[in-house]
Amino acid sequence: MRRIYSLILLPFLFLLPLGAQELNCNVSINSSQIQGTNTQIFKTLENALKEFINETEWTTAKYAFNERISCSFSIVVKEYSDDGTFKTELTVQSTRPAYNSNYNSPVLNFKDNNFDFSYIEFDPIEFRPEIIDNNLTAVIAYYCYLIIGLDMDTMSPMGGTDVLQRCVDIVNAAQSMGETGWKAFEDSRNRYAVIFDYIDEGLKPLRQFMYDYHRTGLDEMAQNADRGRASIAASLEQLKTAKSNRPMSSVPDIIVSTKKEELLNVFSRGPQAERDKVYDCLMELSPANVNDWDKIKQATQN
Repeated sequence: MRRIYSLILLPFLFLLPLGAQELNCNVSINSSQIQGTNTQIFKTLENALKEFINETEWTTAKYAFNERISCSFSIVVKEYSDDGTFKTELTVQSTRPAYNSNYNSPVLNFKDNNFDFSYIEFDPIEFRPEIIDNNLTAVIAYYCYLIIGLDMDTMSPMGGTDVLQRCVDIVNAAQSMGETGWKAFEDSRNRYAVIFDYIDEGLKPLRQFMYDYHRTGLDEMAQNADRGRASIAASLEQLKTAKSNRPMSSVPDIIVSTKKEELLNVFSRGPQAERDKVYDCLMELSPANVNDWDKIKQATQN
């Protein structure tokens, strides 16, 4: 487990190389839709992005090697021109370990349909927060900060606030680039909407949910499954309050989508009254998934 358990691990820290790199990221680029071009550029970019993400010190927080956040950036190239113009889709995923278990819980699973950029093979990939003039590094940095900020929110209440502000700074600075994905009211699921909704005062219950769900719920499951499951059930009320406060926000839907399979697994057992309550809550949050939520009602009690 990460920072929150560091006191337990202090006697053994001398065994671990300490650093500031926060992310343990896998990068994959799928160029199967592109025909008749040299595919080496895609492999070069893939390796360069992996190095950039994993070797950048994104914050001043200190992470041991085994504490780094597991995540992935999956890029599907839709169009490519020899002048270095890319039109792609990006899927970003991150996980968080559940305490005292081998289970990794999904924290973010998000698809960005408008990741367009320019890249010439072997160009250096550098991020300068004071100058946002490159869409490739701006988008990657935005999601790196989002991953770290969300992870910190699962570790302490509103713990990612300072890091999430970095996302806001990038969005504000990116307005002058004219690239898709950064503008207000352009799309309810674009980069602007996601970060400004997430830190909105009305969605504070959602950020509290991120902590309650993981720290008082999921992290308790290994020690006491019933207590952990009950805490997860109670935390869903926070998510429901957030959606009620900001019904037009896509963020609660993104969280539910990310957690859907996990919720189905957690509530595949338990008291009928608890499962009925969770079912009602999830139906309010995401009625389109009724067929999945029905499995919770039909689960066995033990």
